[in-house]
Amino acid sequence: MHERSIAEQSSPFWWQAAPVKPLPQQPLARKLDVLIVGAGYAGLAAGLALARAGRSVGAFDAMSPGEGASSRNGGIASGSIHPDYATLSRRFGKEKALTIEAEGKLARDFLYDFIETEGVDCDFQLTGLFRSAIGYEQYEGMARGAEALAKRLGIESDAVPHAEQRHYIGTDFYRGGTVRRDIGGLDPAKLHAELLRVALAAGVTVHSNTPVTSIERDGPGFHVVTSAGTVQARQVLVCTNGYTDGAVPFLRRRLVPVHSRIIATKALAPEVMARLMPKRMMMGEGLQLGFYYRPSPDGRRILLGGRDSSRVGDPAAPTLRLRKGLVKRFPELGDVRLSHSWFGNVAMNRDMLPRIFEKDGVLYATGFCGSGVVWAPWVGTRAAHKLMGPSKHAYSAFGFRPPACIPFYRGNPWFMPAVIQGYGIQDRIAIWRASR
Repeated sequence: MHERSIAEQSSPFWWQAAPVKPLPQQPLARKLDVLIVGAGYAGLAAGLALARAGRSVGAFDAMSPGEGASSRNGGIASGSIHPDYATLSRRFGKEKALTIEAEGKLARDFLYDFIETEGVDCDFQLTGLFRSAIGYEQYEGMARGAEALAKRLGIESDAVPHAEQRHYIGTDFYRGGTVRRDIGGLDPAKLHAELLRVALAAGVTVHSNTPVTSIERDGPGFHVVTSAGTVQARQVLVCTNGYTDGAVPFLRRRLVPVHSRIIATKALAPEVMARLMPKRMMMGEGLQLGFYYRPSPDGRRILLGGRDSSRVGDPAAPTLRLRKGLVKRFPELGDVRLSHSWFGNVAMNRDMLPRIFEKDGVLYATGFCGSGVVWAPWVGTRAAHKLMGPSKHAYSAFGFRPPACIPFYRGNPWFMPAVIQGYGIQDRIAIWRASR
């Protein structure tokens, strides 16, 4: 069975309203104040801040701007940090852990303010997020965590017991969960298109389908080779993430690209959507390979995503897995048809934290670990201010050492199928225990 026979289209659902396409070819500036590698959320946000401060800026993308994860993600503005507060406290101490958590609140506020201030049309809605529990034991831990989060950061976060679950989601698959009111949803391709519009208007020159092939130190600046020619840059900022290539081998050995696949249903009846997603919230679940899902911005269909370990074999298998997961959570969708199935690369690192760091004079803003809608614009902007010199706008809790190198890894994540399989076994055990 082929993927196209399951879903009508293999391009992202978001490209219907905001198609990703190459930009007209731009003249190559031989000298730049700042050369940025990557024109996704992070690269464009950095370029915008730098251009508005009077710097000459060129952003170079190996694909069309936004063709990577910036237009392929689920559009959930979570700013999640994968290590929990207890884990962060053990690694870095309680003060650093609190600072990292607090930065998520700042980053969300930054994004929401940018959308409002710049008049960004990206279907943003502050819907809240319901995170579901697999079993009552997990629910108890999540409920305590929601209470602690509200106390630490003043974020409106509440526990939802199983008896009240159907007010939020039309399924009995879970055993309660928690709600966070500070998280919303948007159209990620529209967000990128609007960020591109604003960056271009500010004077950023964006080169599409123009990969950078090497970066070499040249006195106080850099000699950068691109497919369009060479550029002398006073500073270089690398904002690649899940599509990092051999031009930056130091980073490539530290980021693991992981497929994240999303399916979109065809339009559902209004009464079905009202029953399954009565509050139109973003959705997540407490599993290692948990799905994330949401209503489309117009409230007519469901989009569901999850990790995809496929490298070879039946290309339909990952789509079938997601469809099976959707029906398991919503059995009444057993006959649902899919309009779209697509994937993009997210980038994971050993700490599972975003990062701003410097290596041999090159600044890096990267490592968004599946939460780039919030983290990429924030980290990109903070990195831009760091290039401009010390200031309160340059500080970030993520401005510390580079992620650790992954042994025996040079860019081909050969080990990911085994890792995903191990997580899947843990999840099956968790679901079995919860059902007892």
